[in-house]
Amino acid sequence: MEKVTLNIEGMDCTNCALGIQRFLERKGIDAPHVSFTNAEAYFQLKNTEELPKIIAGIEKLGYQVNENTTDTPNQPSFTLQHKFILSAIFTLPLLLHMFIDWHWLHHPYVQLCLALPVFFIGIIHFGKSAYFSLKAGVANMDVLIILGATAAFGYSLYGTWMELGSDFLFYETAASIITIVLLGNLIEHRAVQKTTSSVDALVKLQHTVAKRLQVVNGKEQTESITANQIKENDVLLVNTGDVIPTDGIIVQGAGSLNEAMISGESVPVEKQLGDKVIGGTLLTTGSITVRATKVGTETLLSQIIQMVKEAQQKKPAIQQLADRVSSIFVPSVFAIALLTFSLSYFLFNISFQAALIHSIAVMVIACPCAMGLAVPTAVVVGIGKAARQGVLIKGADTLERLKKTKVVVFDKTGTLTTGHFQIQHIETFGIDLKEIQQLLVALERHSSHPIATSILKELQTVAAATLQAVREIKGLGMEGQDTVGNHYQLGSAKLLHQAELGHMIDEQANLYLLKNRQLVARIYLTDQPKPYAQELIAYFKEKGIRTVLLSGDSIYRTKALAETLQIDQFFAEKTPEEKLQIVTKLTQEESTAMVGDGVNDAPALAKATVGISLSNATQVAIEAAQIILLKGELKNLQNAFMVGEKTIKVIKQNLFWAFFYNVLAIPFAAVGLLTPLIASLTMAFSDIVVIFNSLRLKIIK
Repeated sequence: MEKVTLNIEGMDCTNCALGIQRFLERKGIDAPHVSFTNAEAYFQLKNTEELPKIIAGIEKLGYQVNENTTDTPNQPSFTLQHKFILSAIFTLPLLLHMFIDWHWLHHPYVQLCLALPVFFIGIIHFGKSAYFSLKAGVANMDVLIILGATAAFGYSLYGTWMELGSDFLFYETAASIITIVLLGNLIEHRAVQKTTSSVDALVKLQHTVAKRLQVVNGKEQTESITANQIKENDVLLVNTGDVIPTDGIIVQGAGSLNEAMISGESVPVEKQLGDKVIGGTLLTTGSITVRATKVGTETLLSQIIQMVKEAQQKKPAIQQLADRVSSIFVPSVFAIALLTFSLSYFLFNISFQAALIHSIAVMVIACPCAMGLAVPTAVVVGIGKAARQGVLIKGADTLERLKKTKVVVFDKTGTLTTGHFQIQHIETFGIDLKEIQQLLVALERHSSHPIATSILKELQTVAAATLQAVREIKGLGMEGQDTVGNHYQLGSAKLLHQAELGHMIDEQANLYLLKNRQLVARIYLTDQPKPYAQELIAYFKEKGIRTVLLSGDSIYRTKALAETLQIDQFFAEKTPEEKLQIVTKLTQEESTAMVGDGVNDAPALAKATVGISLSNATQVAIEAAQIILLKGELKNLQNAFMVGEKTIKVIKQNLFWAFFYNVLAIPFAAVGLLTPLIASLTMAFSDIVVIFNSLRLKIIK
């Protein structure tokens, strides 16, 4: 299966997106997603040869498709803004005749000439969309708009032709409906663009110019190229103020980098020879030469952008409900409009003109656009805000699960503690200390565990012993052999239990080194709780969320940390299999989030209701999680919960307003208390309320 992303221009509302989605489903595509806010379609395709036919089918529905999502979409020569301005110029005199007694403004043919250009713009803009939406089997809001405007214009045209007088002229109604809805669309499009600005800001970082170093005729020269022209192993020059064009390694020079784009931390990070740099970060001081290691879609920035986009595709259950309601709302409103006309004209003996105006007002005011925008705008803003604050959330459905969380399970080392260990003391048994240190380096350099990383940093000047067949035993530690066949094991107290050396266990020791199943060293390390760990646990207590510490470390150290941080429950000396069993049991009982960072945490992360991984974690843990905390800061975990809570709250507010507005407004329009002009203004206002309520998420702290 190949992932396909298409830029689609011409969508006016969420029902347009539903129409394209319905078309893709009829083509046999499983679970396609069409985003009105991102103007993109995402789906998986088995046979890529079918793609041209699918694109042609979407274009037959009245939209323009662009396969290259990195290209800037072509701007039409006659834009939405142009349509509104031209419509407003002709509509204003039509409205003035209602207030100014200028004889020529009341002439039927003058009104026809003023209304005709506006109606023509409406037919092109709304009529085309309405026709293709009906063809796709999902009637959108434009169907109601074009029906209302056509009814008013057609009836006025009939009155003009038959010279029936001013009581039969509603040209200002037809023109004002089109003009006001165009204004609403214009404001809506600009506001929707703001909802995607967080991702757009990241995308702009990809479009940078790079200076590639080349040797020509024995002389080193620089060549300016775009970021997408960079190839792996290209050597690039980066000076003060330049954006790092791609992921790479410093091969010359040193400097300070602002990595706020990745970590949310504005304090520059010092980088020197051999250090890795990330594309999109800013070199604030210094000059460096970088060898490109990852390019294109392989860079961290590209992966983050893709992750955020995919997150915005996934619909929470509450949005699926809104989509179902929106898809049946237009036919329902049309039926209500017909019923309004029939009852008004035939039952209550209201004039034909008044009955027609009532039904037009119903069609215009009940457009379900606000309902369709309620969820996706809030989701896009919420996930985008989270990404800018150091939290990558894999899907809007994750926000819902996060809000329902009742238990948070923490791994210990590297998650709640710093993971930066210092060797406090090494107790040896019959072997020289230097030899022990050499064995530690030889074993730990094959592990990605935080303890191994810290020990290697502590012993970076020590040469490694020569060992063979070194491998990691999950939940236990490392093992290997020397050239003469001696077998070495390094790990937790479980190794001593296996070797029947339980009497040699010291609860305060972290690691034990065995040679041929005999204890040769006990290693004592120090590790402190991370900054903000205590405040985070206090935050969960305040929210009524139970906290659990789940560790493979000794009971002594696990209990001490749990008591220090006031964690509700702890489990110690657990293997990955046992961790998985505990998380499975907790998840079956209550909605459970698991926070971890190691290979041994990956199964538990995948099993939890919500898996949360630190960005400095292993790749397998990151892939298993639904939330990734950039820079590994615990403060970002609280941010994740708060973003989830506030986003769901805004979604509910939006849906309440959208449903409340339609339920309240339709009866008023049906009995004639709202004119089509007021209905148009109110409908546009409801869309704007929903969008700007979603945009509030950007400024909520």
